[in-house]
This record gives sequence, C-alpha cells and structure tokens, in this order.
Amino acid sequence: MILLEDTRQQAKKHEAKHRWFAEHGIAVVRSKLVVGDYTLPTDQSVCIDTKAGLLEVCGNVTQQHRRFVEEMELAKQLGIRLIILVEENGIRTLEDVNRWSNPRLRFSPKATTGETLYKILSAMEQRHGCRFLFCRKNDSARRIVEILTGGEAK
Repeated sequence: MILLEDTRQQAKKHEAKHRWFAEHGIAVVRSKLVVGDYTLPTDQSVCIDTKAGLLEVCGNVTQQHRRFVEEMELAKQLGIRLIILVEENGIRTLEDVNRWSNPRLRFSPKATTGETLYKILSAMEQRHGCRFLFCRKNDSARRIVEILTGGEAK
C-alpha cells in the first residue's frame, strides 16, 4: 500500500506514524495535496487532516477560522470527503468533546470550553460536510489506514 502525505506536514513531528507505516509495509510518498495531510494515490476522494489534539483544533476554529473553513469548502467543492482526525487521548466521539476541559481555562476564563467547541465542530460538520473523528495518539497511523480503506465509522 502507498499513502500520500502532504509536503506541508512537518516530517519530524510524525516519526511514530512513519515507523508504524514502515512496520506494516506501507510506503509514504510526500506530495503536495490540495486538502488534508494523507490520502491514497489511487483514490483521493477521501483526505485526512490530522490534528495533534483539541488545543490545535481550538486554534483552528477560533484564530484561524477563515482558513480552516476555506479548506473545508474547497474539499466540498472538489467532491473530497475531508476527515479531521484529532489525536486526543480520552476522546472517542464528537459528543465526548462536551466534557473536555481546556487547560487554558486555568489562565484565561475566556478560553473555549468543551461545550462550546462541541457546538462549533458539530455546526462545521453540518455546514461544510467534513467529519471529526478521534483516536489515541498511538493509534493515529492505524486509524489513517482504516479510514482510507473504508473503516471510518468506528
């Protein structure tokens, strides 16, 4: 199996994924992708954008909202199913985001709460046709392969 990985993906930060891919006979070819971080060279109708936790997602939907929405809309226009795979231990479903405790709340009472983030992500799924999935950090590479080969629903 061959995976395409976006060239904007910082290679040093994803060594665990690369190790897992190599151990399972999966070749990774770096290439500029239109949207997302990973896809298959033979079927680019599904792309996965990986996020290193809910704090990164918070930044995307608040400080970088416009860019984030534009990427979702571009995927939608091109007929690409965009999956945002969030690596967050303890969160398994979108509904679980409700109970997430943003560590920034200790320093700033205006930081985004789990309940607010859940509402934003739910609205984005409905409006822009993307899907937020979650996995433990150690399971990220395996989930990427599962999603791209049709096992996304778990």
